[in-house]
Amino acid sequence: MLNRSSFTTLVVGVFIVYVVHTCWVMYGIVYTKPCESHSDNCIKPYLSKRPKLQLSVYTTTRTTISAENNVDLVLNVDNFDVDSKFERTVNVTVPKKTRNNGTLYAYVFLHHAGVLPWHDGKQVHILSPLTTYMIPKPEEVNLITGETGTQQIDTDKKKETYALDEPVSHWRSRLTLNVMVEDFVFDGSSLPADVHRYMKMIQLGKSVYYLPIIFIDQLSNRVKDLMMINRSTTELPLTVSYDKISLGKLRFWIHMQDAVYSLQQFGFSEKDADEVKGLFVDTNLYFLALTFFVAAFHLLFDFLAFKNDISFWKKKKNMVGMSTKAVLWRCFSTVVIFLFLLDEQTSLLVLIPAGIGAVIEVWKVKKALKISFQWNGLMPLIKFGKHSESERKTEEYDTQAMKYLSYLLYPLCIGGAVYSLLNIRYKSWYSWLINSFVNGVYAFGFLFMLPQLFVNYKMQSVAHLPWKAFTYKAFNTFIDDVFAFIITMPTSHRLACFRDDVVFLIYLYQRWLYPVDKSRVNEYGESYEEKTKRKQHIN
Repeated sequence: MLNRSSFTTLVVGVFIVYVVHTCWVMYGIVYTKPCESHSDNCIKPYLSKRPKLQLSVYTTTRTTISAENNVDLVLNVDNFDVDSKFERTVNVTVPKKTRNNGTLYAYVFLHHAGVLPWHDGKQVHILSPLTTYMIPKPEEVNLITGETGTQQIDTDKKKETYALDEPVSHWRSRLTLNVMVEDFVFDGSSLPADVHRYMKMIQLGKSVYYLPIIFIDQLSNRVKDLMMINRSTTELPLTVSYDKISLGKLRFWIHMQDAVYSLQQFGFSEKDADEVKGLFVDTNLYFLALTFFVAAFHLLFDFLAFKNDISFWKKKKNMVGMSTKAVLWRCFSTVVIFLFLLDEQTSLLVLIPAGIGAVIEVWKVKKALKISFQWNGLMPLIKFGKHSESERKTEEYDTQAMKYLSYLLYPLCIGGAVYSLLNIRYKSWYSWLINSFVNGVYAFGFLFMLPQLFVNYKMQSVAHLPWKAFTYKAFNTFIDDVFAFIITMPTSHRLACFRDDVVFLIYLYQRWLYPVDKSRVNEYGESYEEKTKRKQHIN
């Protein structure tokens, strides 16, 4: 059976292999080997002939069209230049079927100028839905006055708003188009599968050409751009933007879109997928590459921190030198933060680690209070273990610190909750309660580190703290500082990332101030000298 150090080495080794493999895969995506000039399997770009093109965008409720029946032309660009970037906003008529929760599609044609798309044998087209289904966001109200952002609403309307939990049709107000403009010659015997499905080939003489590759950037469809479609809506704006794209970026974008689609198939909501889209769309590609490595190391440090934290508490025999109040507070604050992130519909990238951390903190409380369960029929009996003299002394320091802390903390938290109730709008009373708790946690949470710092000061030692887990968590704290500007999260959660930096620096100062005494009892109830004598006795 592997010991702990071997297991950690194995995990780190697997992590390095994963990163190297991912880099190799990414290189294979962005690099495509061109066709040799003497090969007979070369597929040439039709754009190299510099044809006069026209871009046409139609809307329809059908998934297939063969003529100009039941379609509406919303945009027509004559003398379309594939190298010229543009953005235009048009008004689209919304059919009755779409207003009744139906779907509306955009058909984008790239064809020869002066020829209708369905009469042009060399046209290329692509289909994209302009609507999607999503549960509407509940309206926020002032819980005292009942006012929304613009008007006073009655009780019946509020009930109707909060009862609305079924997906309704939303309008995608942006349509982002790309055309691959590189004069790249493909090798027909080794066509990349990702690009192949977007290619249409024709035979001209003895040569094979591929028609312009048109691509719709679905990653640019963000939740913030969605508009709910009402039954009274007859027209909606659509912003059509175009830009050229390189082959490498095209292949990368195709893979990213497929990845987001896979997440949605695994149960990710439109909003969860939107957070992932934001990483790609709102971020420079070079910064995105850095983000990948940062995220990979964040995942590794998360695992190592959880592993060492669990290992530390699993072996812990007593609470000497440890603040029980701080453990209880961490449990409460972690659970509150998890519920807050859940209520705010935060990205699963943030929510899942927060949920795992909350479960671990609840388990720590069970260990700290020495709680055991005995079943008396269907009723569980909760029993608390006894504390030693050293633990009782630690508890006295802990209680003394909490006494002074409560004089400052409680008025601040209560005052903040009352102020937010009077001046800020919330979705529900539950939302206000969770927000009040979490604002107290974020704003004054660092004050609850004072009992542990006070215990360290009284005992003149920090040897009883789980320093390995602290170190990994510190690395993640600095990584979170980077993620705070990339991943969508509440502002208070973003500020808390920087607050944790200060807390860790204080711990480092105490570690320097109180060097480890090898004769002092450690977190497992043993001293370094006792372990040395035991080893000598065994030998």
